[in-house]
Amino acid sequence: MPPNSPRRLADDCFRSDADRLRHGEVLALIRRRLTAVVDSEEVALAHAVGRVLAADIPAPRDIPAYDNAAVDGYAFSSADCGPAGASLPVALRIAAGDRNVAPLPAASAARIFTGAPMPPGADTVAMQEDCAVGPGRTETVTIPPGLRPGANRRRAGEDVAAGEAVATAGARLRPQDIAAIASTGRAAVPVFARLRVGLVSAGNELRRPGEPLADGEVYDANHFLLRALLAALPCDASDLGITPDTAADAQRLLGEAAGRLDVVITTGGASQGEEDHMVAALGALGRRHLWQIAVKPGRPMAFGQIGDTVVFGLPGNPVAAFVCFLLYVRPALILLGGGQWHEPQRFALPAGFTIARKKTGRREFWRGWLEPGPDGRPLARKFERDGSGLISGLRRASGLIEAGEEVAAVAPGDIVAFIPFSEFGIG
Repeated sequence: MPPNSPRRLADDCFRSDADRLRHGEVLALIRRRLTAVVDSEEVALAHAVGRVLAADIPAPRDIPAYDNAAVDGYAFSSADCGPAGASLPVALRIAAGDRNVAPLPAASAARIFTGAPMPPGADTVAMQEDCAVGPGRTETVTIPPGLRPGANRRRAGEDVAAGEAVATAGARLRPQDIAAIASTGRAAVPVFARLRVGLVSAGNELRRPGEPLADGEVYDANHFLLRALLAALPCDASDLGITPDTAADAQRLLGEAAGRLDVVITTGGASQGEEDHMVAALGALGRRHLWQIAVKPGRPMAFGQIGDTVVFGLPGNPVAAFVCFLLYVRPALILLGGGQWHEPQRFALPAGFTIARKKTGRREFWRGWLEPGPDGRPLARKFERDGSGLISGLRRASGLIEAGEEVAAVAPGDIVAFIPFSEFGIG
């Protein structure tokens, strides 16, 4: 951000991190602390899917703009057709796209096709499959009995009334939203610019895939995990590389990233070990709003800012990094990018597993999936091992099982909260 740009985020020290914050407190802190930090731009509608809308899109006219037929058939006035039906001469033929349609003569019908404008004087359409057409010099149609007035007619404004918003600011544009905007005639829409997000991996032991691996070294899975998660969001991710475990390197990297990126996400270096320098660097260069949360996996997560650059310090274990990203970083990025806050939907389901003992006072998120139980209804199953380094559990899972702070044990049949990964945009 240029040096003379107005500050977008307050950088006062919001809260000390002497206590571990609970899950709900972390979410509340993020919601209060963050707001949109990007400007808006105009993009072609064909390229707007997945972007965050920057302004309401009102309908400039009724949609549809005129009464029209919902089916192929025959249009008529319900006043000309009694309970027993009627036989009416066919006076008009109207196709979709016809203009200046003539009024329907009294006691007659019009051959009409789907989407064609209703002629003045007609209020109902009989499906062609239900009608009988008689021969003769003048074509007649027999309307079946029991058709309610107004059947098979789409009214003007039935979908959207003039002035009504077809999409609202802050909405993440889905294919169906694109269709609704297209129906208004707009070819371009205002959206928020894509967030600039930098990814940092911290650790002397890390190597990138494709490099040779020595004793004591591991491949950096977190970078590719987070990059894949960011690909589903309106973000431009940049690779800030792997930084060694030194205080000077951590401060240099964060200092260089601050100001030119909207968000920096680090993995590793967030704990309390002698070689964990990322959190200390954040505190030295900016403000640390939280560190250490009462959540498993994810306890050593950090959140703060350096000027207007938001920094998230995620744990180095892949499962913890994944869970913390979904629960906290993803909604934060949506807010920073101008989007609306979204709380993932939880589904109450019986447990198909046992937890003999769980520590109270902290919230836990277990990797799980759904299976049919003995009665055919779904049960929540849990991955048998809880290690935060076991990527195999993420691969096996289709969602997270949430256990609140008050839960001390889980027995088969107990109701648990299941959050599908689809709630986080993961197919």
